[in-house]
Parts: sequence; structure tokens; C-alpha cells
Amino acid sequence: MTVAGAQKRTTVAGTRKTPVRASVRAGSRRASAFLARRSLTSHRRAWTAVFATAAAAAALLGAFALVLGSLLLAGPPVERYAGADAVVVADQRVTYTAKPWGSEPRTATAHLPERVRLERSAVARAAAADGVALAVADDTVPVTVGNGAPAVGRSWPSAALTPYELSEGRAPRSASEVVVDPALASTGGRVTLQVGGAARQYTVSGVAATGHRGGTPAVFFTEPRLTALAGHPGTVDAIGVVAERGVSAGTLKASLDRAVAGLSGGERGPRVLTGAGRGEAEHIDALGGRGDLLAMLASIAATVVMVALLVIATTVSQAVHQRSGELALLRAVGATPRQLRSAVGREAGRVAGAAAVLGAAGSVPLGLLMRSLLTTDPLPLPVPAWLPVAAGVVGALLVALAARPVALLAARAVTRMRPAAALSAARAPEPGEPGRLRTGAGVLLAVAGLGSAGTATAQSGQAAALAASGAATSLIIAVALLGPWIARISMRVLGAPARRAGGVSGFLAARSAAAHHRRLGAALTPIVLVVAFVCVQLAAGTTLERAAGRQAADALRADLVVTGPAAGIPAEAAEAVRGAPGVAAATGLLRSAVVLAHRETGDPALDRFPVLGVTADQLSGTLDARVTAGDPAALTGRGTVAVGEDRADDLDVGVGDEVALRLGDGTRVRLRVVALYARSLGLGEFMLPREALAGHVSAPLDQQILVRSRDGDATSAVRAALAPYEGLDVRTARADDVRIAPSSSDRDDALIIIGVGVIGGFALLAVVSTLALISVGRRPEFRLLRLVGTGRGQLLRMRVLETGLVTVAGLTIGTVVAAVPLAAFALPATGGLPYLPPAQYGVLALAVTVAAAMGTLCPGARGGGGGRGAR
Repeated sequence: MTVAGAQKRTTVAGTRKTPVRASVRAGSRRASAFLARRSLTSHRRAWTAVFATAAAAAALLGAFALVLGSLLLAGPPVERYAGADAVVVADQRVTYTAKPWGSEPRTATAHLPERVRLERSAVARAAAADGVALAVADDTVPVTVGNGAPAVGRSWPSAALTPYELSEGRAPRSASEVVVDPALASTGGRVTLQVGGAARQYTVSGVAATGHRGGTPAVFFTEPRLTALAGHPGTVDAIGVVAERGVSAGTLKASLDRAVAGLSGGERGPRVLTGAGRGEAEHIDALGGRGDLLAMLASIAATVVMVALLVIATTVSQAVHQRSGELALLRAVGATPRQLRSAVGREAGRVAGAAAVLGAAGSVPLGLLMRSLLTTDPLPLPVPAWLPVAAGVVGALLVALAARPVALLAARAVTRMRPAAALSAARAPEPGEPGRLRTGAGVLLAVAGLGSAGTATAQSGQAAALAASGAATSLIIAVALLGPWIARISMRVLGAPARRAGGVSGFLAARSAAAHHRRLGAALTPIVLVVAFVCVQLAAGTTLERAAGRQAADALRADLVVTGPAAGIPAEAAEAVRGAPGVAAATGLLRSAVVLAHRETGDPALDRFPVLGVTADQLSGTLDARVTAGDPAALTGRGTVAVGEDRADDLDVGVGDEVALRLGDGTRVRLRVVALYARSLGLGEFMLPREALAGHVSAPLDQQILVRSRDGDATSAVRAALAPYEGLDVRTARADDVRIAPSSSDRDDALIIIGVGVIGGFALLAVVSTLALISVGRRPEFRLLRLVGTGRGQLLRMRVLETGLVTVAGLTIGTVVAAVPLAAFALPATGGLPYLPPAQYGVLALAVTVAAAMGTLCPGARGGGGGRGAR
């Protein structure tokens, strides 16, 4: 070729450079698409396992998105104030601002459990505001009807704020007359009511009906009588406001804000609620409960995301690794790295995309089922039409976006090989060892997990729980990354017993497990995941419940307990019991909560703690809190407190020091510590004198009365002393009567079902899918074993032994992974080791064994044949 010809060719090529590149890229895309289509067809069984896992993950993620979205939109319903245009209430929130280490100041907010009241002068100010037609003081008192049924006592003027209308008779005119719900009595009759004292009879002057069904029935007194019964004449619970005709909600709110500005009413002053916000005035702690539930669900949802991504990564990686020989062969015959990566990415993307669409559809019924478990009064969870769609899209996108990068990363080692090296790799039965990056990351996470566990042992409360949770997450991910190394070590330990016990089948099982440790590591990961996750979720609760139950049982010295209706027991009842013959001691238990402002790892935090209000001179006869310092008899007046010794250590206080708390209605107090006690899990972190709590609760009524008989059984004498009071019962005392919190609640049960049932079920599905994927990829190995003379029975026993090896190793490693953070959590919290009922662990082990057997034995049932070739 001449120089001129070469120059001419160069010039022509230069002018066609861009079209040629475009043509090459188009050809590469067509080749990648062709490889992806053929691979999806020829490897449909392997991709089926990935499809099932991805669809389940999308459904689970979408379901949690639906529940969390519904909970964020939830608000307490408007019932009692249906006739009011606005409600003025005190602020039920408290704040605490502190400056974390090296950061800007931050503020923590908490809702108060007891009613914060307004000064009564706010009623006149609200009535004088522009646009106000009527302003009514609204106080409520708990009422027990003669048959023991609960009711709500209100003043008759406040009926204008409610859906009640007088249907018979007339309004009450004297302190002995009431208007009642038709479910309680009829006009002209007599009704027995108990309000804060002994029961007395009232004349029914009228009946007020409502078009709404359900809810607690109302009893209306005259306003002076209701004010006297409420016991706080200088304050009111709320102010209901009816607007003048034509005044908008916004205008009314602005006018009322100006009218009540500067008055006391909570930390930030009075609030004016309109529209759907009026429900907050009826259910004062609904939003606080929603916040607690949101925090717990968000924690579980974060675990769900981690579990879903880990399971998807495991199954997709295994599906790609099983084809490493095929990919290496394609690389050896000329396929470019770009074409292979594009083909693998297309396969994973198509499978994950189709699975995500199916999972998005399945997320709606699953989310609605989870929502039904959490729906409790007084906070219904709304589901607007757009929420299921949005939740399904969220779950689908997370799964679809996660699958392709994982597939590309799994294929990276093969696609980067040179063709000559790829030809050797195509003959290799097992991919190489995990890369340095993966191994290093696994080691770092393991060290971090152990470090978090060590940190948890030096802390307590929420900080210890968070550190233990972080330790569990780090260790689970570390096991996934170090799976091949862990599998190699496990098989060295378990292989020898299998060889000795299984004969030829045991030898084959042990050799196969030792030769394919990377595959075995992928099989162990979902088993470790489900075992560790379920053990942590179950054992954390049972450990605390067991310790709290033991402490409450050890603390109980009373032999009898008086229980009453939901409204509570009047304080006078405990005095009456103390005077009964044969009674050595009796103390009423007034239950409330306090808010403690403190720092957690530098950040401001407001934690609520349930507390008991007790009578000091009767306490030692009915409860043994195991006092370690001070004297509980000094728990009198309004300025003293007894503190659990663990909490005292956290606060660095002792007998004689002061503790700053906020009572249930937000009142700030500084209390002198008069005693420290050890049984705080059963009896609570703080105990206060009853008289110190009585003025700061919505209703100063006891929940139980603990009674200790002097000689013999004083049941008859106690019942005689309680004859003037309605709805009270006397029975033998139990540990649950004095526990600061119940052994279980509907919300706790729902969270256990969601956390263990739903997520644990998904993890078990991942076990089946991953092991089925591995079994499908081993069919050529099974055929080869049949061709060299392995019998069907030997092959079946080999696979059974392999299943046993994987199950035992997974259960052992998962239990150890769970035990480390659980021990770190249990030691500071209970002073003992974690506890999981053997029956629960047995069910878990059985479920894992069945899932492993289904994944290992069922998909490969036909692979153990060999047909004529086997003969």
C-alpha cells in the first residue's frame, strides 16, 4: 500500500469514525440482549429462585412502607368535640435542648401522659374573642355506674360541644340531678354513680342521645357539681368554642390565639385546635403513642431493608457464580467484558423487574394485614387510595435497583479476565477465594460488632439496646461476607463426624462440603440470618419479661389485692381497708409516668418512665423493693423520691442528692433521693409518694390496693370495708399486680407477629430459595456421581447429610451471632444471661430444618437420577 493510499484510507476512516462507533455499540447491545434472552431460557430454574426471593422482598418492603405511611397520616378522631369549631388546650409537649459534642444545639420533644390544664381565666378571654359565639369550660371525670360500667362525667353546658342532644326530660338543676346516656338509665329513675369517693344515688332529670354508636357513655352534671367533683377549681381541662355564623376556621384560630396569648398552659402556652386537630384535645397521649410506635416500626423497617438487600445479594450472587464457568467460556471465545456485564445486568434487571411488579401487588394485602394488627383505639390508621400504590412503588424500586448492581459485582471477577485465563477458569469447579476487599470488610464488621457489644455492656436503657442492635446487624453482615471462610472452618469441624457416621455417603458429603465452601457459605447465610434475627427479636423481650416477673414476685409481700373498674379506685378505699380488722398494711398504687431529660451519646433525649405512687408507712408491709441504701419510710411529702440503683448509677446520684424530673403533666420538680432499691425492672425506675403524684395526674385514682393480712385470711373483712364502693373485687395477689408494666400488651404482640412472623417467614423463604438455587446448579454433579457408580440411596443419604451439616452449622453460628449482642444487652439490664424459652427455640430449629430440607432435597429430586447412563 502506498503512502498516498494509506493517507486516503485514514481520511475516509476519520470521516466515518462516529457512525462506526455507533454501529459497534449497537451490535454490542444486540449481542448482550441475545445472551440475556438465551440465558434466561436455559437457566430459568435458577432464576426462578431469584424471582421468588425478589418478589417476596418487594412485597415485604412495600407492606412496611404502607404501614409506616398510614401511621404517619394517623390522627386521633374527633368525637367528644364534634359540635365545637375550635378547642383551646394546654400544650401537651415538653422539650429539652442540649448541644451534642462538636455540633449545633438540638432539641428533643416528648408528649406528656397526663392532662396539662389551663387556668380558668382563659374561659372568659376565649368568650370575649372576636368571632366567638360560645366558649365553654370542659372538665371530665371518670365515673363508675352501679353495675360497674365505666362512664365519663361532664358538665351539662359542655353538651353543646358534643353530639349529644336532650331527647327526654330536662337539664339538671341541682347537685343531685344528672342527664345520662340512654344506655345507663331512663328519665325519672335513680342511678348509682361513683365519682372519686363512695357511691351515691342521683336522680335522672333527662336522657341525652347521640347518633354515634360505641364509645364510653356520658353522664352530665350541673357545672358547679362537676367542678367540685373534678377537684381543680382554678383550672380547666379544655375550652370548647363555637364560632359565630360565617366565621372561618382560620379567622377563629387567629382570634383565639391572640385572646389566650400569655396565659399559662404547658411549656409553650395554650394551643388552639381546629378541624381534625380537635381530636388531640380528646386523646391527649395518642400522638405520643404514635411516636413510640413509629420509632419501633422504623427500627424494624430498617432491619427489613437490611435483610431484604442481604437476601437479594446472596441469591443473585449465587445465581451468577453458578454460571461463572459459562461466563468464563464466553469470555474465552471472544465476548467482551462490556457484553458480559451488560448481559448479566439485563438478566438480573428483567427478573428483578418482573418480580418487583408482582411483589408490589402482593404488598397491598400484606400491608393491610399488618395494619389490622396495629389498629388500636384511639388512633385508627387511614389508608388513602394513593398510599398502597406509592408503597408498592417504593418496594418495587428498592428491589429493582438493588438487583442489577449486585449481579454486575458478582460477575466482575470473570468479566475482567483475559480470554486465555478465562479458558482455565471455565474448567474450574469452584470460583476462587473471596477477594481481599470482601474479606477485609467482613473482618472490620465483625470487629465493629464485637466492639458495639462491648459498648452495650457498659451502658443501660435505650443506649444499651441501640448498641446491641448495632452489634447484631454488624455481625450478621460480617457472616454474609465471610461466609466461605466460616463454611470452611465449620466443615472441618463437622466433616469428621459425618465421615465416620455416614460411610460412603458421609465421605461424599464431607468431601463435597469441603470442596465447595463458597457455595456452602451462600447456603449458610440465610440460615444464620433467620436464626440470629428471630433469636434477637424473641429473646430480648423474654429476657426482660422473665427478669421483671421474678423481681415483681420477689417484691410482693401482700397476700391480697383489690382491683376495680377501668375508671380506678377512690383514694378513700385504701383508708377504709387499713381500718379493717385483720389487715396489717394496705397501700394504694397510683400509676403515672415521669419524663427524664438526659443525654444519650451526647444527644438530648427525653425518656418516659412509668412510676408508682405509694404510701410510705404502708410500703414495707406490702412490697419489698430490696432497698440497698436509705430508708423508704422517708418517702413522704412532695419533694422526695426513691430511685432504682441502676438508674441512680446512670444519673450519678445517691441518697441525699437531687434528681430533676418532669411529672406526668409537665411540672418540673427537683426531688431529694431518700432510698435506692434493686428491683427496678419489676417496680420501675422511680417511686414517689402518692400525695406528690395525686395533683399531677388526670384522675387521682388508684389502680390496685395491696393488702397484707395480719393473721390468716382477711378477705371477708376487706370486702366488708369496701361495701360502699362499686365494682371492686378482692382476690389473691399475683406478681403481675405490682409489675410496673404488663407482661405483654396488644401492641407488643402485634410487633412480635410482624417482626418475627412476617420477617422470619421471609427469611425462611430465602433459605428455601437459596438452597433450591444451589441444588439446581448441582444437577450435573449429581449425574456425574451416578455415572461413576454412586447408588440412588447413597446419593440421597449424601444430600440428607449435607442438609444436616448446613442446618447444624447455620443454627450454631446464628445462635452465637445472636448470643453476643443479647448477652451484652442482658447483662447490664438484668444482671444475668439472655433467656429464650426452649419451646420457642425448638420451633425455630424445626422450621429451619424443614426449610433447609425443602430447599436441598426437593429441587434436586430428579437430578439424582441418571437414567440409562447411570447404569
